[in-house]
Amino acid sequence: MKAAPNACETLPWCGPPEAATIDRDEVHVWRAALDQPPSQIRYFRRLLAADEQARAARLYFEKDREHFIVARGILRDILGRYLNSAPEGLSFRYGFHGKPELAGDGSKAGIRFNLSHSRGVALCAVASGRQVGIDVEQVRAELAIVEIAERFFSPREVAALLLLPAQEQRPAFFRCWTRKEAYIKARGEGLSIPLDQFDVSLSPGEPAALLDARPDSSERSRWSLQDLDAAPGFAAALAMEGQAGCLRCWQWQGSGRQSA
Repeated sequence: MKAAPNACETLPWCGPPEAATIDRDEVHVWRAALDQPPSQIRYFRRLLAADEQARAARLYFEKDREHFIVARGILRDILGRYLNSAPEGLSFRYGFHGKPELAGDGSKAGIRFNLSHSRGVALCAVASGRQVGIDVEQVRAELAIVEIAERFFSPREVAALLLLPAQEQRPAFFRCWTRKEAYIKARGEGLSIPLDQFDVSLSPGEPAALLDARPDSSERSRWSLQDLDAAPGFAAALAMEGQAGCLRCWQWQGSGRQSA
């Protein structure tokens, strides 16, 4: 698998164009900060459907509720730009394992998307006519990475991790974790796909790739993986159906509409 030629790990995150359009050979990744002023949070809350507001209300901590509201509001704002539609008018349906997709008139445009956020950083992948998955994780020093890897990663991945010098293991663990999460999110099957039933690359300097999948090794040619430079102290990865095309990286800069 080849890396995308215009990768977000090498290009700056640019301000988006006024008109958001996407070709079938492109994937767009949007980055956004979830810490927003109260006026923006109030505006985003009004955009959400009843089920989204209910999900936010179930979150125990206020910061988690605010971040969920902002993430969903930003998602609606981004998709509304591609569809030339009011963000509050968008509707979603959910796959058997919970992956969202556009419903109603929005489904006719062929837009596919995926959203991930961690500790105040959100990434949203958008494509046309092909599935995408994205994951971002803060690199946390307190995690017992070897124990987690031995429980969830494949034997091939665990062996590769343990061969690395100690100072390289934590970054490699999070490279592996985000690549695996992006892949299962792209497939839309969640943890029904055992994490030890496929292998991804993780060593420093090794291109992001799906190395093998069991029982169907043809999955390797169906998907492309790409690392993303989300922010200092974070790891992120993108999975794309088909060969990597032109990857464009946008910095979300606000909806321009807020509530007083």
